[in-house]
Amino acid sequence: MDYFDDQHKEPKKPKRMNWLLPAILGGIIGAGIVLLVAYGLDQNSMTRNDQSQSQQEGTVQQVSDTNQDAGLQNVSVDVQSGITDIVEETSPAVVGVVNLQQGDALFSQEESAAGSGSGVIYKKQGDKAYVVTNHHVVEGATDVDVVLHNGIEISANLLGSDVFTDLAVLEIDASRVEKVIEIGTSSSVKTGEPVIAIGDPLGFSGSVTQGIISGINRTVPQDFNGDGRSDWQADVMQTDAAINPGNSGGALINMAGQLIGINSMKIAESSVEGIGFAIPVDSAVPVMEQLEQNGQVKRPYLGVEAYSLNEIPATERTGHLGLPEDIENGVYIWSLVPSSPAQQGGLQELDVITELDGQAIKDMTALRKHLYEEKQIGDKMNVTYYRDGQREETTVTLSEQQQ
Repeated sequence: MDYFDDQHKEPKKPKRMNWLLPAILGGIIGAGIVLLVAYGLDQNSMTRNDQSQSQQEGTVQQVSDTNQDAGLQNVSVDVQSGITDIVEETSPAVVGVVNLQQGDALFSQEESAAGSGSGVIYKKQGDKAYVVTNHHVVEGATDVDVVLHNGIEISANLLGSDVFTDLAVLEIDASRVEKVIEIGTSSSVKTGEPVIAIGDPLGFSGSVTQGIISGINRTVPQDFNGDGRSDWQADVMQTDAAINPGNSGGALINMAGQLIGINSMKIAESSVEGIGFAIPVDSAVPVMEQLEQNGQVKRPYLGVEAYSLNEIPATERTGHLGLPEDIENGVYIWSLVPSSPAQQGGLQELDVITELDGQAIKDMTALRKHLYEEKQIGDKMNVTYYRDGQREETTVTLSEQQQ
């Protein structure tokens, strides 16, 4: 045996199959396990996502169902308030007033509605009830009908009306009257106080507007004959509660449900939008009582036809009337009624009245205001006047105007 040769032989290589096959099998098995684990994790994630999505969808669906149920549900809202209570209590006392006038005699004798407004039932006595409305609502009427809050139309008797206060009183059968308004007072009304206006515009019974008292003791000029000159100064309350033409004669009511004013669209005709006026109930009641009892308002009577001095040129004042140049305001007498208080007091034509009871008189409106609001029938009144440029005084005793 060659020892040298045995020592220098290359060692034998191990067989590849001894380790390669287990490695390949291990790799396959490992990869399979990894795939199985990954697949399982993905399935779990998908399951969780599906569950979450399902839960979210369920929540959305639940909300949707809830909203749908709420939309289909009948909702009852309680809107009862002090105002609705007041309207419910007082509106049956507010009525419609229809002005009926006869047609042309040549063609028709039938009556037709020439206009309409509102009224307020303020008194019930025996078998009669009494309604206050505006003079201009019933002016020129041959007959007047009243429409109650329930739509029943009944005939009314016009007891009387007064152009200066724009008030009129009607008498109706009390058997159908359900409600009479409670009369309050206007003397305690304050600016900013909330009020309600109820009327019957265009036949819409119980039409209601709300506002506040915007001002008290307002003076608004009135032109009765359409000549563009003031004939009277109406003392009224101002409100921003909408007063439409059909609301004329309706009620202005305080938060106690009491009547404090009679609305008048006629007074507001020359005013800007958003301003309404009402005749204070304190000044209206005495007029209503006189119209109810006498058919007219009895006022003190002077017995002159007179005109405002400021309506004529200055040359006429100084030349024709002989007035001093500093006299620009007053009333000049054009004519006198025979045996009138003015004539009996010594006044003559072309005398210029400048003061009554020491109060300066600017024009005819001021004369009427002093005579009608400051004096009573039978009162004595001191008159300061100019005749032929000389200042003089006299005293007259006021009488009742004869019809």
